Amino acid sequence: MGKTQDAWNESGEPQKVRSMGWKELYLKEDWWAIWFGIGLMVLAVILYNNGSNFLSALAVNPGGLKWSSLDQLTGHFASHIGMYALQFVFWMVLFGVSCRIMGIKLGEFVPAFIFLYVLSMAIFSVAGWVNAAKFNLEAPLVALVVGLIISNTVSLPKWMDSGFRVEYFVKLGIVLLGATFPITLVLTAGPIAIMQATFISLVTCTVIYFSATRLFGLDKRLAAVIGVGGAVCGVSASMAIAASVGAKKDDLYTSVTLVVGWALVMILVLPFISQALGLSAGVAGAWIGTSEFADAAGFAAASAYGKMAGHEDTAIKAFTLMKVIGRDLWIGIWSIVWALIATMVWEKKETGVKPNAREIWWRFPKFVIGFFVASMLMTWFTSGYTTDEFNKVVKPALIMPLVSLRTWAFLFCFLSIGLTTRFRELKAVGWKTFTAFTIGVAVNVVLGYYLSAVVFAEHWSSL
Repeated sequence: MGKTQDAWNESGEPQKVRSMGWKELYLKEDWWAIWFGIGLMVLAVILYNNGSNFLSALAVNPGGLKWSSLDQLTGHFASHIGMYALQFVFWMVLFGVSCRIMGIKLGEFVPAFIFLYVLSMAIFSVAGWVNAAKFNLEAPLVALVVGLIISNTVSLPKWMDSGFRVEYFVKLGIVLLGATFPITLVLTAGPIAIMQATFISLVTCTVIYFSATRLFGLDKRLAAVIGVGGAVCGVSASMAIAASVGAKKDDLYTSVTLVVGWALVMILVLPFISQALGLSAGVAGAWIGTSEFADAAGFAAASAYGKMAGHEDTAIKAFTLMKVIGRDLWIGIWSIVWALIATMVWEKKETGVKPNAREIWWRFPKFVIGFFVASMLMTWFTSGYTTDEFNKVVKPALIMPLVSLRTWAFLFCFLSIGLTTRFRELKAVGWKTFTAFTIGVAVNVVLGYYLSAVVFAEHWSSL
């Protein structure tokens, strides 16, 4: 990663945060993520208002193709080759120019990003197979696994890390997440979904944090990262909180390992337990949304059970309300809370100096601001539409292209995590960390079941 904006130095320790003044606006990934994320949203709105589907075409990917033969897959690429070429140029210019300004050598970035883009296209193609969901071949999880296999079996040149911009990709993805989260959409989830998601997020994060620090004496920054990783949206949340509290790189990778491991377990276990318990599709979807750690993994589990129960749409809707809307929204909230705790409490005790407001501002993860600004702007634009109009008109023409671009950014991120994670350079996840996280998993699953299948069962069953 480039020297200008790395969160960690070569030994994996958090970098000292230094004020760049106004240079921050073009020398930090946070701000580039905001400029591009909100810029893409504004462009989408302008094109939507003019009846253009250009962004939909530009955001194309084979992930939703559902191909059953190679002829279908090759036919798709043959008919969209022009847009894929334009899309590649779009991403290359967007990331290449900004990375060059931030001090990254184009001679290193360009070939690395070409490799990343081609590999991402292959992974999208695998995820677009008609039987992909049956074998849990969701694009983000496949990307992470493929990246890990390559980085630990093939000796990629170290300079290629210049193109594997993990933090940059996830920050852009989170800003685009805000652009696809109009507050009106959150409100339509109803007070019960919001209440349940909030309660789960607060309890799970608290349980993991205090289990890690009080029971096992683990570092508080590691505890914060795994706490939010288990309480919200696994990998994305872990990265956001690692930046907020100044955690070590090993802390982030430990959280990613735990999240992905348990997400895979949940995919396999939750649908079959739901079937054994005879849960309705809506209740099971809500329980999965409450208990899973990754959107892709949870969607796969909810879809699998929905097919078992004969009501796939209901299970996916309940899951989406709980996980994609209710819990994921907490990424931004927890980022703010932990940034304040780290600067106002921990660092004051460590240095004996109370940070001033300017110091808090320099430390604060700016891309979180982009998340909320994008959400508010999209809320303002969509406020005049009814729920029915939003779902039938606005969502397919405006929101879904941004969702596709967001998926590209997150896929780049997951693949880059795998490609830069070398097991020989990492510390193993200790039993204390594993146990603390697993305690949170147990609380999350049991509490999620009680809320979904007992307290709010009538609500979820009626979806």
